Amino acid sequence: MEAYMQAEYIVSGHGSRKIKVLQEAFQHMDGEMDSDHYGNGETIEQFQRQMAEVLGKESAIFFPSGTMSQQIALRIYCDLKGLKRVAYHPLCHIEIHEENTLRELHQIEAVLLGEKDRLIRLEDVKAIEGDIACLLLELPQREIGGQLPSYEELEAISAYCREQGIKLHLDGARLFEITPYYQKTAAEICSLFDSVYVSLYKGIGGIAGAVLAGDADMMQESRVWKRRFGGDLIGLYPYILSSQYYFDQRKDKMGIYYEHAKQLAAMLNQCHAVRTLPEVPVSNMFHVHIALAQAEAEPIFSKMTQQFGIGLTSYLNESNETGHCSFELSLGDRYETVPQDQLQAALEWLDEQFRVLVPKS
Repeated sequence: MEAYMQAEYIVSGHGSRKIKVLQEAFQHMDGEMDSDHYGNGETIEQFQRQMAEVLGKESAIFFPSGTMSQQIALRIYCDLKGLKRVAYHPLCHIEIHEENTLRELHQIEAVLLGEKDRLIRLEDVKAIEGDIACLLLELPQREIGGQLPSYEELEAISAYCREQGIKLHLDGARLFEITPYYQKTAAEICSLFDSVYVSLYKGIGGIAGAVLAGDADMMQESRVWKRRFGGDLIGLYPYILSSQYYFDQRKDKMGIYYEHAKQLAAMLNQCHAVRTLPEVPVSNMFHVHIALAQAEAEPIFSKMTQQFGIGLTSYLNESNETGHCSFELSLGDRYETVPQDQLQAALEWLDEQFRVLVPKS
């Protein structure tokens, strides 16, 4: 981490999350503009209309966090059907990062579909025992490298859910980042789902916040739940205005980030003992797996960063596989500032180091 923070060039992301991110967003705004007030006012309402149109839904609501918005979506569907049972992938965010929130706050039972190391398939959905109120799909599936199903598989799952009366919700935290791979608009992808959540700080790079979008009745109910959750702060405008500013700045750059991800993954896959998951990325995000233990790999990455000024990662995670570690990369604005000859030299050096330490298989 220390070496990474001192690197001349950092490969991933849009930039450091410093106060200047908010300053830039506010730089050209009229200081006399009215802020939102407890979830009302033109500042928030105009942005919600914009996002509803982008996502192809009747209505959209801005939330302080995606965690809040998705809990509310699933709760509404369970109440609507009178059945507190939902299904999703074993490694989706709501299962592994939210402290059993569905069970503790809503008494909702989660059905974990498929296996941890692969995507949910139509056959998994058809094999669910008993009824469920909602199926949640995360696109891309972050914890397994940001993998995506084929669009045809998505269409088949969507059609089946509608036939069975199962609500289909999209965890689209990185929705805009997958549009280049599918060659579809966000609205086209969302048309397969009853509702969608999108993050406004991940690929977009806002300060914080999320949008939940769906039909008008569901959104009206979500307003009530947002108030119950304490989500109607007296003013959300720092989040809203930064989200709108960076959305307008970056919504048309997702294809560039995607091409850069494929380029970098190809370079990394040329390094001995390194593989990316997926081998060819399907968005701007992918995982990098190394056939070395964390303790062995850390000093090598630190030295590479210090010697070449290239910050590839600030951390390494121990993998389930003994003697392996991994990290995640999400490419944004910073990648195009990295000198390619310098990056290539750093990766060639990395390759040499790994060839000394890791025998050929």
